[in-house]
Amino acid sequence: MDYRAFAGAVEKQMNQKMAGGAKAGLYTTTKNNGKERTGVLIETPGVNISPTIYLEEYFQVYKQGETLETIVDEILAFYESIKQEKSWDYEKVMSYEGVRDRIVFKLVNTAKNRKILKSIPHIPFLDLSVVFYVLIEVTQEGSAAMMVNESHMEQWRVRTDTLWSDAVRNSRNLLPAEFFTMNYALKEMVRENAEYCTETPPENLLIGSGRSRDGMYVLSNKLRNYGAACIAYPHILEMIGGILRSDYYVLPSSVHEVVIVPCSEGLSAAELDEMVKNINATQVAEEEVLSDHVYLYDVKAGYLRRGTEFTSEGNK
Repeated sequence: MDYRAFAGAVEKQMNQKMAGGAKAGLYTTTKNNGKERTGVLIETPGVNISPTIYLEEYFQVYKQGETLETIVDEILAFYESIKQEKSWDYEKVMSYEGVRDRIVFKLVNTAKNRKILKSIPHIPFLDLSVVFYVLIEVTQEGSAAMMVNESHMEQWRVRTDTLWSDAVRNSRNLLPAEFFTMNYALKEMVRENAEYCTETPPENLLIGSGRSRDGMYVLSNKLRNYGAACIAYPHILEMIGGILRSDYYVLPSSVHEVVIVPCSEGLSAAELDEMVKNINATQVAEEEVLSDHVYLYDVKAGYLRRGTEFTSEGNK
């Protein structure tokens, strides 16, 4: 059974088992970097927030010998844990004032997203692009969001510079930047994957929470979701320079975070580029790749540029 047939079989069994008028249907969408993904979209009567559960990981489990019925039961149990009991007020989308305080932004690779960038407002940021979305809801299970496209712009009668101004303010409030040591990041990862783990005090060097030092650091947002956008937050790179007291490299480990490495004689941008390319090719999902090369922040000049380039590029 190939993936398409597997997805169809999952859809069929889910519809046989779901109650209360809920209905599952296959849904294919183009994600970041042009990656297409197919999953099951589950619609519940009276609720206009419909989650899509992607099936690639379940398909791998199926190929390893798990039964289809067991997999469907697992998907239904997951759906029960994330389903919404009430609708989002869609009327808010009809006017800009209804969403103005929920507009935020993220960074995507310009070259890998040229097709979708033709239909959405965006702002160049080095060789990346700032794109905008409405952060509809945030819960412990995840977040619901809506990409802002050109038709929204026309309906709202707003310009890209207005989106940028509001998104900067909202992103700092709703998705505040967090800067912490790699050691803390590893502890956080272990804590998330362990059933029992000693609680680690929160660390955010941007606000003086934690004074530890490390050879590598991580910059992301509070949700750890599209947190690489924090490099475009006003003054954040400058603040990090003040903390580290040196120029530093920005390694785009994914769209969700970047790794910060203070410059030293033992590191070269070309070597770091190769490391990032290798990690992207072997350890990062295609849709989560941000860039294949590192950037350098010059503390004295106050700008960010590609690490292997000698000409400066202005930072927002």
